[in-house]
Amino acid sequence: MAALNYLGVVLVLLVIIGVGVASGRRVKSAADFATGGGRSGPWLICGTIMGALVSSQASIGTAQLAFSYGISAWWFTLGSGIGCLILALGYVRPLRRSGCTTLMGVIDREYGHNVEYAGSVLSSIGIFISVLAQVVACTGLITVIFPVSTTVAAVLSVLLMTVYVVFGGAWGAGMGGIVKLVLLYVSCIAGLAAVLLLTGGLGGLGESLRTALVGTTPGAMAGIESAADLSARYGSLIARGAAKDIGSGISLLLGVLSTQTYAQAVWSGGSDRDARRGALLAAGLIPPIGIAGIAVGLFMRGHYITQAEADALLAAGQALPEGVGVLASTIQVFPTFVVHHLPVLFAGVVLGTLLIAVVGGGAGLSLGVATILVNDIYKKVSSRFDSAAAALVATRGTILAVLAASAVIACVVPSATINDFGFLSMGLRGAVVFIPLTCALFLPGRMDRRFALLCTLGGPLGVLLGKFLGIPVDPLFIGMGIALLIACLGCAAGGARPAPERHKRA
Repeated sequence: MAALNYLGVVLVLLVIIGVGVASGRRVKSAADFATGGGRSGPWLICGTIMGALVSSQASIGTAQLAFSYGISAWWFTLGSGIGCLILALGYVRPLRRSGCTTLMGVIDREYGHNVEYAGSVLSSIGIFISVLAQVVACTGLITVIFPVSTTVAAVLSVLLMTVYVVFGGAWGAGMGGIVKLVLLYVSCIAGLAAVLLLTGGLGGLGESLRTALVGTTPGAMAGIESAADLSARYGSLIARGAAKDIGSGISLLLGVLSTQTYAQAVWSGGSDRDARRGALLAAGLIPPIGIAGIAVGLFMRGHYITQAEADALLAAGQALPEGVGVLASTIQVFPTFVVHHLPVLFAGVVLGTLLIAVVGGGAGLSLGVATILVNDIYKKVSSRFDSAAAALVATRGTILAVLAASAVIACVVPSATINDFGFLSMGLRGAVVFIPLTCALFLPGRMDRRFALLCTLGGPLGVLLGKFLGIPVDPLFIGMGIALLIACLGCAAGGARPAPERHKRA
């Protein structure tokens, strides 16, 4: 990378760090840290949601998946947008009127502590998987920007995420999210424009794919023998199979409705109207970002091959295609495009924006994990966390622990397909929380608490079994089917539940 590349990266980092430090001055209590003190407007709410949701999976991950499967990579941002729409129209008012600051708190009020404990642990694991995806992506991105090892890059990732959120909490995630939103949209527009200019439009983009893959050895290695194969692989929303791709979209939808981070943004609103408008803004702004990522992924597929493909060609005694670049890993699709196909200084700004997108995603999600654990576990185990000061220290310490654990794992799986982590994470969260939460909000007193516990445990167990046993059905459908069946049985059995002590608003 050139010096101007680094200058662009540094400029973006300085802006975001300044926002994080400035927002930290507004934190006076644990409530300020967790929900911004309930004073956020629509754009700050939108920034908080997008700061966590529009992260590595929506940008780097979408380009990575589009490199292999074309427009089916849109499901991450498309499902996220639909999830935000349903959040705005159906869940904002019930959540805000619940009097709680965590989703598990809502469930506890309806079904008791046992269900809350089980849900807290399982949903935290689900969110942690997504935090891991952000750290993996950030580590890979840093190795493109700076000549450092994977271990050093993982440490730098954690340090950046810590600065982003630990000093500002919800204020830092929201204010930083707005700045990131503006920068990310400029970067996406620039990336899409560059692709269209370099290829001569959509027709040229398609032609570059045909030239690179139809009738060529790399194409044959990818299972593409004809133009029909190319269209089925890169021009279909269900290229990986209807059940898998549609299931991925549904997992995103359910994950948005079942994740503490996004509910936290709703609770931070100054009014129901502000919270709804913030979620609607996110619903409209998220899906277009995926289109830019897809365009970049398709362009790179037409002009680059992977290192594995290059090694296979050389092993077969064939020369590498003339003028074709080689990617060490598909996780480098978006950053490599930026470095080699955008103006130098602006490329640095875009790289800095991608870095902050990933950092903001990991920071916001780690805040969600910490809030769940502090409010729904720590405070129930020991009264010493009841004070505002102790809760704030515990929240910040938990964020550090979550990020550190993610960094260790990122060093082991540095080139994983990060959107697979994202789909698994969202599906697991939805299977744990969605049905018990929905019943608690819209059908209070209807489901027996014993069945609520079975529902909370059975849903994620179904997802994990479906995932690891290789059952030819999307694991989300298995988990949600089990959870829904248990919930129906529980409602039929009646609402024999305790009257647990109501939570005080944090």
